[in-house]
Amino acid sequence: MNSIMYSQLPILLIDDDLVVLEIHSTALESKGFRNILTLTDSRKTVQFLEANPVSIILLDLMMPHVTGLELLPLLTRDFPHIPVIVMTSHDDIETAVNCIKVGAADFLTKPVESERLLLSIENALCVNELSRENRSLREYLLNDRLEHPAAFDAIITTSKKMRAIFKYIEVIAKSNQPVLVTGETGVGKELIAKAIGALSGRKGAFVTVNAAGLDDNMFSDTLFGHKKGAFTGADQARDGLICTAEGGTLFLDEIGDLNETSQIKLLRLIQEQEFYPVGSDVLKKTDARLIVATNHDLSAHIAANKFRKDLYYRLCAHHIQIPSLRERREDIPSLLDHFLEKASTSLNKPKPVLSREVTALLSTYHFEGNVRELHAMVFDAVARHTSGLLTLDCFVGLSENEGSPVRTELLVPSKAVDDVLYGFFGRFPTLKEMEDYLTSSAMNLTCGNQRSAALLLGIARQTLSKRLGNTE
Repeated sequence: MNSIMYSQLPILLIDDDLVVLEIHSTALESKGFRNILTLTDSRKTVQFLEANPVSIILLDLMMPHVTGLELLPLLTRDFPHIPVIVMTSHDDIETAVNCIKVGAADFLTKPVESERLLLSIENALCVNELSRENRSLREYLLNDRLEHPAAFDAIITTSKKMRAIFKYIEVIAKSNQPVLVTGETGVGKELIAKAIGALSGRKGAFVTVNAAGLDDNMFSDTLFGHKKGAFTGADQARDGLICTAEGGTLFLDEIGDLNETSQIKLLRLIQEQEFYPVGSDVLKKTDARLIVATNHDLSAHIAANKFRKDLYYRLCAHHIQIPSLRERREDIPSLLDHFLEKASTSLNKPKPVLSREVTALLSTYHFEGNVRELHAMVFDAVARHTSGLLTLDCFVGLSENEGSPVRTELLVPSKAVDDVLYGFFGRFPTLKEMEDYLTSSAMNLTCGNQRSAALLLGIARQTLSKRLGNTE
């Protein structure tokens, strides 16, 4: 930071000791700060802040009337955008920990050296600036590009591919045409369907039906209902879920598993918007919006005569293909943080920190089960861990065998491989040089953990040990 920046940042000093205020003001001005505000009566703090926006607060704990300990929770709650540095003459670890937990940016013990005070202010301002930039970026990505960002709150993503899907959803959400959502298992097809339902403007319910494992009789009864006496055990008439979704949205999951007879009935429902309850000859109408999803390749099913071509073209009036987690690895960090928070709350444990080796391995893990697999993996790891650090031992899927599907992928699509190699070595390297380079990089990335490095390299730990010249 420079003095020009300092002069633009008002700093508020709150202390009942005029001598302390003078000392700190002088020290800060000598370091380039020019806009210094002081307050001796802590009772006026909230009113003062409402009238005078500031960038940072230096707060004394021991004051008459309203102490800093009483004031700190109010400041972090009502003015969360302003970092607060606590200063006190009492060197009490418990008090310091409590202040940090409440939200203090730092805890300083008087007398405070000017260099230590300056460093603390710089750090707090840097963190605050990064937070402000992140808020601005989030508003730009969501508010500026999406009309209804709240509809997608349940989907944790920073992916441009996903944001493009969100924009498309906003365009087609109010359409009456069916929507086909495709993608691998665990990518979040139901969340996408719910976002469409939320933006559709329909007042009716969002109803989900899983078609997997349903034979034609079960499918017809579940969807269309039945009249009394239609079959053994039908003691009274029952409406199907298509009636429950009246005026709303029917989400039919695992559509690729429907048998041919059920496909014909669904085709009629889409074409005519009408159906017969099981055992009834009374035709019923529906205005429910239909969204279907599958993890199957319907084109391949059509080629194999497992799925009707006419039904496919009816369903894909609007088609959304959700990318796998492997295609949007930039989402892994935010998903990890979200699931760690969620798992910790669910299991009533403090939120742990991921070790560097686990972070490295997860960034290259294949994730056949996509987001659902990551969710299960994190919950299991949090349940297993007993310290504040999640290590490789907590992640059974990563550490239980060396055949785990870990892949290191080349992420330079616009540049030839030989150009990349020349950029590293200045010439085309020998195989031995490449081997040494990859081995060294893997060891550095995993902080010297041979098992983790071996997983990244795709070799046995014993093989890596030999290459490093170690003996078991």
